[in-house]
Amino acid sequence: MRLTPAHLDMATAALRAVLPLEYPADSILRHFFRDNPKLGANDRAFIAETVFGVLRHRFFLESAVEIATPRSLLLVYLAKFQGLNLRELIPLASEAEAKWLTGIKAVSVESQLLAVQAEFPDWLMEKLHGFMEDNEILDLGRSLQHAAPLDLRVNTLLATRDEVIASLAKDGIEGGATPYSPIGIRLAGKPAINRQELFLSGKVEVQDEGSQLLGYLLAPKRRDMVVDFCAGAGGKSLMLGALMHSQGRIYAFDNSEKRLNNLKPRLKRSGLSNLYPQLITNENDIKVKRLTGKIDKVLVDAPCSGLGTLRRNPDLKWRQSSQSVEELKRKQAAILSSAANLLKPGGRLVYATCSFLPEENQEVVQNFLDCHPRFILLNCSELLAQQKIPLDTGTFLQLSPRLHGTDGFFAAALELSGTEA
Repeated sequence: MRLTPAHLDMATAALRAVLPLEYPADSILRHFFRDNPKLGANDRAFIAETVFGVLRHRFFLESAVEIATPRSLLLVYLAKFQGLNLRELIPLASEAEAKWLTGIKAVSVESQLLAVQAEFPDWLMEKLHGFMEDNEILDLGRSLQHAAPLDLRVNTLLATRDEVIASLAKDGIEGGATPYSPIGIRLAGKPAINRQELFLSGKVEVQDEGSQLLGYLLAPKRRDMVVDFCAGAGGKSLMLGALMHSQGRIYAFDNSEKRLNNLKPRLKRSGLSNLYPQLITNENDIKVKRLTGKIDKVLVDAPCSGLGTLRRNPDLKWRQSSQSVEELKRKQAAILSSAANLLKPGGRLVYATCSFLPEENQEVVQNFLDCHPRFILLNCSELLAQQKIPLDTGTFLQLSPRLHGTDGFFAAALELSGTEA
């Protein structure tokens, strides 16, 4: 696509709307596109990719310009990270802009401070230094500066992975099997999959491969009673239902009516008859308590900082803070404790986050185990091996973009023993 002054102006306007970061960037962009209905699909793709690119590289961009305005950040991003040469940019820039763009082209990212190279704010750098070396922080930061691939999950009630890959190929969409999830497909590029018949007929859902692996850790059986404790829009609930061949029963709990409403059309497409969305006020809702001691498997995809999703949501590093993580830790502990009460003896609970901070992960799990001696920690690698998934990250499931090509996920599997401690 040839860049025009109009493209630059619209991308600048979109970035100006996003940068206060009072709300999630993707939500602000949706409103921006709704307010500018004449933008074509290619225009929207350019604006979205550019805005998120600026957010991924914001620390370097702000260090490279004297006055950080949406337009100056955008121009530097296009020059440094999108590979546009000065011949392409200078016709779109003023004389003054062209002058400093020439100088910025020569600035090396590698010459910057570690925080700028890793693109992490001070509060996060302080936390990372508590358990990582500088080279590990840099590796993590760089891995989160790339756009995430588009992963699909095949609804095995309606299709096989091979059938879906073949059908996508007929439509000119290239995709291949994910390396770990037996029902995942990773697409090349970002086609508008929500317009494809495979999506509209419920044969595929968009779901990161790391998220799919949580279902295999839980490994529900056909006639199990299952709870997805923080179901959100239900992607993992739908997967669990398919793994159970639409038998047994799944309760999808969430305290957001909007999120559960987003599940309804997905549930209708899926062909499942064993999934029951349930709106709750909090983890102590009567709908939760009435299931005490009755559930075989519980999935707790806990509210978290979301830092493992920075490839998709780079704005989170400014919208989270040390204070918000402290609040989340209290919430995670309360939810885990309440969810654990649902299990039958011998039942399994999987606690998961999309964070790489030990205080949201290992520490929450260890504190829970210290207070609940009837629970034992299972080995996630062994559980995945039982599902014929050759992925060994140790006792805990710990996924990263650099090593696994997924979002940054953490999971622990716990089992309630059948006897009193």
